[in-house]
Amino acid sequence: MTRKLPVPDETVSPVVRNLADLGRLVRNQRAHARLRIDDAASLSLVSPDMLSRLENGKPVTVDKLMLVLEGLGLRILVVPARALPHVESALRSSSQTTERSHG
Repeated sequence: MTRKLPVPDETVSPVVRNLADLGRLVRNQRAHARLRIDDAASLSLVSPDMLSRLENGKPVTVDKLMLVLEGLGLRILVVPARALPHVESALRSSSQTTERSHG
């Protein structure tokens, strides 16, 4: 059975507060890369089952998480909660600048 590609969602926030947020972010990155789950898992050196668990907000080991993030071209930035409004503002500004330069 052919697996369908997820549809990219431009509303997914890069701010992760829980495992469900992290899963949505990973799935959205895979959607933007137009990768089926088995192809993304192979690129990330993990099993499709493990990647599915991550995308569905289930716990995975940190080493596997790091493999998936690397495989999909994502990075983690940990900031103090009090700095979050400034980081989110900078991300919005960066996104708007990128949209204007490509629009």
